[in-house]
Order: sequence, then C-alpha cells, then structure tokens
Amino acid sequence: MKRLTRTVDAPKDLGTEVIGVPEGAPVELDLRLEAVMEGVLVTGTADAPLTGECVRCLEPLEQECEADFQELFSYPETDDRGRVAHVAEDAEGAGDEEGVLHLEGDLFDLEPVLRDAVVLSLSMQPVCQEDCPGLCPRCGFRLADDPDHQHNEAADIRWAALEGLAEDIRHGEKDNVNGTAPGADEKQEK
Repeated sequence: MKRLTRTVDAPKDLGTEVIGVPEGAPVELDLRLEAVMEGVLVTGTADAPLTGECVRCLEPLEQECEADFQELFSYPETDDRGRVAHVAEDAEGAGDEEGVLHLEGDLFDLEPVLRDAVVLSLSMQPVCQEDCPGLCPRCGFRLADDPDHQHNEAADIRWAALEGLAEDIRHGEKDNVNGTAPGADEKQEK
C-alpha cells in the first residue's frame, strides 16, 4: 500500500454546462494505492475549485468540489510465459472486457475516473445561496438586490371594460364623500 498526494491541472470540459472546474485549475489528489490480486486498487479524493452561475439569478459563483473515487486498474493479461497478451478485439474494435481499466506498465490513466467522480459530485442546480430569490419573472430584475421589488398588477385585457366601470364607480364614491350624490345637481335644478 502506498499513499500519494499530487496536484495536477484540470483537464478541459471537467463539469456541466452550468458549473465546472476551469481548465488548468489545480486539482489536489489524495491517493491510496493498494496492490491486490487482480491489479492496483486506487482510492482517493479530489479537491478542486468550481466556477459557474447560479441557476436562479444567473450571477457568477465560485465553490469548492470534493469528490471521492475508487477504481481497480487490472494487470494486463499475460500468457504462460508472463508476456503481455494482446486482448482480442471484436468487429467494433472494442476489447473483450468493456469498462475494465488496465495498468500500462507501472502507469494508470486517472482522468476518466476523476472526470466521472467530479461530474457526478456536482450539483445539477447550483445556487449562489440556499435562499436565492432569483429573478423577477416579469422584468428580469435580480430580487436579492431589492426584496420589495413589485410591479403593478396588469389587468387582463378581457377585464378592461370592467376596469373602466370600476373607475367610474370610484369617482362616484368620491362625489358622495364630498356631500353630493352623482346627478344631485340635475334634480335640484328641476
């Protein structure tokens, strides 16, 4: 068993469309390598910075990612004399053992394992803060900047005629408050 700590540059496109690790950002790997009968069992943790945008208010955000992973890298197949046997490929060009990762000498390619672990650990709906109110659905104003942001209720065009009637009634009530009823002047003149 061997423990290793490494810092590597993040590969391209390590993330989703809304959040991910920037290309070339430092990814800190804490690895534990164990020799087992079938190969080398790699267990580890990857820590990386994330950048993206909040899905509610579309503001840029920065977070940290911690992804755990474990993968077995198999020894290459050998023949009776200990020579590396070439895996027979089928008509599609894939090896007999699909999805099995192999050691190449003393080396293993950790990128596919790291990519799977990091992408699966990402939030599909990242937010800048848990209670982010988002954007106003009518004008797109960021509601966190002004929690009391409001719009006057727009009347539905189908109710426009009734809106005009309501205005007439309100004006009539104002006349009643002043002591005169609507049309009272006409009655007094007769």
